[in-house]
Amino acid sequence: MEENLNKHSKISAADLSRLSKEADQEATPSSAKIIWGEFKADKPAFIALFIVVGFILFVMIASLFINTPKIMETNIMNYNAAPGTSGFALGADSAGRPIFQQLIVGARNSIGIAIGLTIISSIFGICWGLISGYFNGYIDWGMQRVYDFMMMLPMTMMIIVIVTIIKNYNAVTLTLIFSVFYWEGTSRLIRSRTLSESEKDYVAASKTSGTGSFKIIFKEIMPNISSLIIVDTTLSFAENIGVETGLSYLGFGLPIQTPSLGTLIANANDPNNITQYWWTWLPAALLIIVLCLSISYIGQVIRRAADSSQRQGTED
Repeated sequence: MEENLNKHSKISAADLSRLSKEADQEATPSSAKIIWGEFKADKPAFIALFIVVGFILFVMIASLFINTPKIMETNIMNYNAAPGTSGFALGADSAGRPIFQQLIVGARNSIGIAIGLTIISSIFGICWGLISGYFNGYIDWGMQRVYDFMMMLPMTMMIIVIVTIIKNYNAVTLTLIFSVFYWEGTSRLIRSRTLSESEKDYVAASKTSGTGSFKIIFKEIMPNISSLIIVDTTLSFAENIGVETGLSYLGFGLPIQTPSLGTLIANANDPNNITQYWWTWLPAALLIIVLCLSISYIGQVIRRAADSSQRQGTED
């Protein structure tokens, strides 16, 4: 009798182990696995991911070995040196400064500002949209009037005025200035989704059980819209690279002696540079195009991963 019971218990343990493994295999995969599966299924997107991550790591590390004040010194003996001459891999500009080193440092500055702007504006916009959409009523009305006021302001002109008033500023200061104006789009997107999420049963059940409002907002609603947040943040990053580049091109971004992709493209303002000295602006322009297209492609894959009806990858 005892032997039969032991045998039965062993069989049951084996069956339980097998069933547990099967359950793990059939369980819903995590968001990270789904996204990774989409990248593996889409080779161009995988290449775009490799380009973006690899280039960011390269410029961040390579810029540590570049003496920025040194490369920004004027050397008229190397006036518009062609690529490959006098040791200039990508040539020199009208002041004899190496384009290749400026491109690395400028890309680091532009990408660094875009990352900082994306983090700050996304965090503020997400919190603003979540709180506004959840509480609704008078709180939502008041917060949306602030939003409407900010949207009425001409952002580009306001930034130009602020930059003109501030005499001494750097990349950190510029990032904070941008962040004051570039949270509205994220806020409106998150608010609209939060309004619909707040009407669902799980939120009503949490309220009934006495769960605090902020716990519901940040521990229940926010995880359920995480795919939307990831997609919006990714696409905002590509957009924010263009924000700094455009203002630096106009002369209202980083200071003149601080390299950026925008200041390099501004070399195209000289007609001679467009026709004869193309290396002073074309590498930076091509770099921005490749980066923005790659990031946008990555954002599309993440968006597709968030929609089960459009997924191409298969989970093992």
